[in-house]
Amino acid sequence: MPIYEYVDTHSHLDMPEFDADRQEMLKRAFENGVKTIITTGIDIPSSQKAIDLAAANPAIYAAVGIHPQECTGVTEADFERLELLVKCEKVVAIGECGLDYYRDYSPRHTQLETFYHHLDLADQTGLPLIIHCRQAEEDVLKILSDWSAQSPASAGKGVIHCFSGSAETALKYINMGFYIGLGAYIGYPSSRKYHPAFAAIPLEHIVLETDCPFLPPQTHRGERNEPAYIPLTAATLAEIKNLGTNEVASATTANARRLFHLDK
Repeated sequence: MPIYEYVDTHSHLDMPEFDADRQEMLKRAFENGVKTIITTGIDIPSSQKAIDLAAANPAIYAAVGIHPQECTGVTEADFERLELLVKCEKVVAIGECGLDYYRDYSPRHTQLETFYHHLDLADQTGLPLIIHCRQAEEDVLKILSDWSAQSPASAGKGVIHCFSGSAETALKYINMGFYIGLGAYIGYPSSRKYHPAFAAIPLEHIVLETDCPFLPPQTHRGERNEPAYIPLTAATLAEIKNLGTNEVASATTANARRLFHLDK
């Protein structure tokens, strides 16, 4: 497979699954063309670790936020800390934030309060959001529609992480100024029903992600996911959209660089 340049727009490099071989994992990513990685916080400690990883490696950038499943017990002090972290060098996004009604690990009212705080932070900083939405589409669409209509930014408001939905829903997000994040799960047998939707999403509004160590490609199910597998997702998307992998690589990399202002 030819080597193209990619951006992994959503990883969790701080997680313990990478403690034994983090440097070797990064080397494999670079060797496979994944030249830039955004590592994403899920709470205050992991957001700080994301910043530390970015500071130690020129190819890594950080996103800081509180995941909806990690909202239980969140305090004003946590929000104040987040406001400080977002000002750190190489922080390019706010998140992972949003709503998750699948397991309800956190009370919904707490998820909503925390989500609105992230939206306020995006308004204050101008940084894009990384949105987590699981079985909460109706609420997320309503909240983001209301917010985006009032937000000063006209485009590049963020990315809908790990999207699995209809083309109509994707278009609603795109019209608000969001990009659509797709990962290796698009190659799972269970995702075949979404292939027409993935095919219909305009390539200029798609970014690639791993969500590693989670959601490995179909050929690596049961293993740890890692950024080096991004080319496999690009090839799968190319097949779904009947395009060349080079076209998918070029467009999604340009999209990621534009959304997260990686060329500044």
